[in-house]
Amino acid sequence: MIEHPDESGHDTDQDDDQAWRGPSKSSKKREMHQLQDLGAALVELSSDQLAKVPIPDDLLVAIKDAKRFTKHEARRRQMQYIGRLMRHIDPAPIQAQLDVFKGLSRAEIARQHRLEKLRTDFLEDEKLIGRIVETWPDADVQHLRALRRNALKERELSKPPRAFRELFKVLRDLDRAAHDSEAEASAIIDQEENE
Repeated sequence: MIEHPDESGHDTDQDDDQAWRGPSKSSKKREMHQLQDLGAALVELSSDQLAKVPIPDDLLVAIKDAKRFTKHEARRRQMQYIGRLMRHIDPAPIQAQLDVFKGLSRAEIARQHRLEKLRTDFLEDEKLIGRIVETWPDADVQHLRALRRNALKERELSKPPRAFRELFKVLRDLDRAAHDSEAEASAIIDQEENE
């Protein structure tokens, strides 16, 4: 075979071998498997969690169908279909929401630390109930005070921290409810502005 140099004096066959031809077949296959795994994680979510994930309607329908399928082959084919649908969307927001569900996002970790500090401060000073009610007007003051008393008694008697944990759950639920209502209000405002 005779090699012919191009006008620049370089060997054209050699340049073609060194030219980038895009992602390899292996990397494409890896990416497809990652998207299928992401789709499988979506199928495992509860309906409430799934409603919070930013996905298109066709993918949502496919996920709900996959939840209904019990036969192995039908479910396998549906998971492949979900993987194909996932190729046409940006997986980053979906992964970010899944990380929030797992408690892995920085914002979620910071929020948990803030609530843990509030719980500890509330145990030390009952006057913080005013700040809690100011932040979350729907808070049940009597229930919070009872949990505080029980948590202090548990600590004193070296008992398992049931009330201590319950106090955190109540604060977390209040915070989530407030966050969800803010998100709904923001979505309504955005929708009205777009109309």
